Amino acid sequence: MANTQTLRFKTISEFHIFRGLSKPEHPLISVINLEDVKELSSGELRFVKDFYSIALKRNFNIKMKYGQQEYDFNEGIMFFMSPGQVLQLTVETDTHLQQSGWMLLVHPDFLWNTPLAKNIKQYEYFDYSVNEGLFLSEKEEKIIVGILQAIQQEYHSNIDKFSQDIIIAQLELVLSYSERFYNRQFLTRKITNHQILARLEEVLGEYFNSDDLVVKGIPTVQYIAETLNVSPSYLSGLLKVLTGQSTQQHIHDKLIEKAKEKLSITALSVSEIAYKLGFEHSQSFSKFFKTKTNLSPLAFRQSFN
Repeated sequence: MANTQTLRFKTISEFHIFRGLSKPEHPLISVINLEDVKELSSGELRFVKDFYSIALKRNFNIKMKYGQQEYDFNEGIMFFMSPGQVLQLTVETDTHLQQSGWMLLVHPDFLWNTPLAKNIKQYEYFDYSVNEGLFLSEKEEKIIVGILQAIQQEYHSNIDKFSQDIIIAQLELVLSYSERFYNRQFLTRKITNHQILARLEEVLGEYFNSDDLVVKGIPTVQYIAETLNVSPSYLSGLLKVLTGQSTQQHIHDKLIEKAKEKLSITALSVSEIAYKLGFEHSQSFSKFFKTKTNLSPLAFRQSFN
């Protein structure tokens, strides 16, 4: 893949031409029925779009790598791309399945001067390193397809001063349903998710039981997520569903656990404990400990005497 040319599509029209489609009816938004696109030649591709892409695909003879995840499309899978992100494709021609699905393309300029222009970045599934695509049930798929077709119908009609507001509302509906379905997936795909949770505890345990706290300081959310091969937003979203706490709260809980251990079973001074736990100043440690426990480190230690 290192020598594969990266194709960049600056406009939705350029992407239409590449996939053998007619000129889009609206330059800034397009709903594509994937049965209408021409098949790609076999081989490897890598491309970047300068616009948002939401795709629902089935039966593609293509393997994709996006962020940390590889996708096969034997089931209905949604995935989401933000402008400027890289998608890698391996096209196989030895299978001849009837590809199907839908793709929604939205240029950032279409969102200009609307609240969604800012809010769309808050949807975690647009994160570059999201760990998994969204698997849809037949019922969920019908809901999403129905909204996409409504968007398509709106710009098929005569464009007027209400069109953008109506399409934005429909787009927000797609995003809200997708967030609901991802939340459901967090809950139903418990084996994978609890493996991540178990691995999190293992990573935190190893870090806090080594010299890393002294050498590197308190671990960041970014460090923990990278160690687990997921994005920070994905990890925090998963933990919120499974435990009700963010990644940062898990790190702090482990920090308090180690602090209590050292205060109760060692004779180390508060300053020495602060140093061993990655704090540069004992005052910062004392403030942190009291915020989390409502007791100062010394008061906690005295409670054991």
